[in-house]
Amino acid sequence: MKTEKTKSKPSNKQEMNSRAKRFTLTHWHFTSFCLLAYDFFAVNIAYFFALWIRFDCQFSMIPQEYLSSWIAFAPFYTVFGLVAFRFLRLYHSLWEYASYNELTRVIFSSVVTGIFHVVFITVFVRRMPISYYVIGAGVQFFLVLFIRFAHRFINLERGKLARKSIHANRVMLIGAGSAGQMILRDLHKAKESNERVCCIIDDDKSKQGCFIDGVPIVGGRETILANVEKYKIQKIFLAIPSASAAQRGEILNICKATTCELKNLPGMYQLVNGAVTAEAMKDVDVEDLLGREPIRVSLDEIFSLLSDKVILVTGGGGSIGSELCRQIAKNNPKQLIIFDIYENNAHAIQLELRDKYPSLNLEVLIGSVRDSKRVNQIFEKYRPDIVYHAAAHKHVPLMEDSPCESIKNNAAGTYNTAYAAMTHGCKRFVLISTDKAVNPTNIMGASKRICEMIVQSFARKIKEGKAHEIRPLDATGACECTELAFANTDFVAVRFGNVLGSNGSVVPRFKEQIARGGPVTVTHPDIIRYFMTIPEAVSLVLQAGAYAEGGEIFVLDMGSPVKIDTLARDLIRLSGLRPDIDIKISYIGLRPGEKLYEEKLMSEEGMRTTPNHLIHIGCPIPFDSDEFLTLFFDLIHAARCDREDEIRALIGEIVPTYQWAAEKAVI
Repeated sequence: MKTEKTKSKPSNKQEMNSRAKRFTLTHWHFTSFCLLAYDFFAVNIAYFFALWIRFDCQFSMIPQEYLSSWIAFAPFYTVFGLVAFRFLRLYHSLWEYASYNELTRVIFSSVVTGIFHVVFITVFVRRMPISYYVIGAGVQFFLVLFIRFAHRFINLERGKLARKSIHANRVMLIGAGSAGQMILRDLHKAKESNERVCCIIDDDKSKQGCFIDGVPIVGGRETILANVEKYKIQKIFLAIPSASAAQRGEILNICKATTCELKNLPGMYQLVNGAVTAEAMKDVDVEDLLGREPIRVSLDEIFSLLSDKVILVTGGGGSIGSELCRQIAKNNPKQLIIFDIYENNAHAIQLELRDKYPSLNLEVLIGSVRDSKRVNQIFEKYRPDIVYHAAAHKHVPLMEDSPCESIKNNAAGTYNTAYAAMTHGCKRFVLISTDKAVNPTNIMGASKRICEMIVQSFARKIKEGKAHEIRPLDATGACECTELAFANTDFVAVRFGNVLGSNGSVVPRFKEQIARGGPVTVTHPDIIRYFMTIPEAVSLVLQAGAYAEGGEIFVLDMGSPVKIDTLARDLIRLSGLRPDIDIKISYIGLRPGEKLYEEKLMSEEGMRTTPNHLIHIGCPIPFDSDEFLTLFFDLIHAARCDREDEIRALIGEIVPTYQWAAEKAVI
């Protein structure tokens, strides 16, 4: 019995606590009660005030019959008015955030109660003067509205006073459309905002000279520089999500001539989702200044290529490899296999994909493409249909100092993976190459050109029915596997330039240097590079894979080249700083093996088009595959023996366009 009593006490106590919590008077209840009491007097005072005004604002002149009618009807009208207000939720809103919706409900409640007052006092009590009905309804509307919006109005005025202080950032808003108005009002109602919009720019001449929330629309884009100086602007917010990339680029090119910090609303989806706020503004990135629309690809072609296929991505944790995995994952593959030597990157993309695509059949494996046994083990177990080979060492200066490692990883790793793909029935092998493979002046670029020659040799041997002549790196003679007579793997390479934001690229490096206060280091004032965003490059890689027939080198059109010095200066300006004044630019000279410019095709290669005008096919340069494979094995042997003195000479024999090697031979 004691046990039962002991058990029952906590439950009773919990029940009492829950009841106490249930009936606790909250701040919201107190506010509602105060509004109810206020309305009790307001609805009656409004119509008494109407009588008082009607009779020259003298109480003694109000006829007794009208005063008696008002007093007789007051209890009924009060009850109806309070019930109507409650039904229309005038006691359930947080009035400090009152907006158009609350205003609409106040108007509707005033109309309903006004009609009730006119009809019922006239029918059941007495006909009153017309001015009584009109003035009474108007005064009631004002009293009910005023008390509810007073809190918000006071907060807005306080915010405006705070933003007018000398510490507030002076902001120019570009765009007087829906997005601009939302951002402006968001800044006005934000309590902690330290930003004051001083003027608005819009090209629509019908809006110029008008005001939004008290802020003037001062002119079009041609007046940006003049108004920045006139209003002493410190920040510029670009809020035109519907603008094309070219239009946005033109405006940003004007803005970057100022010393203002620039912010940009990324796109239309914020407007559609109602997420247009000051916090949604992001820093202007360099890709915003490229002045071109994002590259589009045929999603149907990619889906048909990837859907229900087993796909292997080597180097799947890197910048390009991880984006490949993201885009493959959303195209319904049968299985996605990520293979990478660096466990941290592999783990990161694994967690990301599992969170985003819970039903994805995902395998993440650790290992090196240099390990032929590990590579063959993976192909034997998973039998991938498509391989995207992104695993590679890519940093030019590091590979100049470690040429043997570049050959072991890039060249030998590609050979191992390509050979495993061919011998295990893989349908398509796509090599991720680089424009540095064109007329290479460094070991990294030369190693990638050798990778291209590997896939071209494999493709040629398969088409000639001589796949059995290709031997694995660790064998002493030709492979006797009869299955190679039926090998049908399509080997292709996709070549493109630098990608914005990839690991080790100049943009993250420049941003770090700017954040530290400089200097920003540029190798040469005239150096240029081709740029593309990572998602753009990867989407084109996937579509190029759909066009593969075997042996092609696909070249991605990356638009006009960008001067790195200009890129650095733009990044400094976008940060609201001045090049060479706030942030110094230091020219440190070209690094070993670095070129002033990169080419997308060798002069000997022609160009064929594809259905996507941004993807071209370079006609292969003729070379003897047997001679290449013989020299290639010699090169791998020298690399494995760490004979760096032989490496460059052998590369010069294999890749005639390796300019650095030729120059060294002359010396």
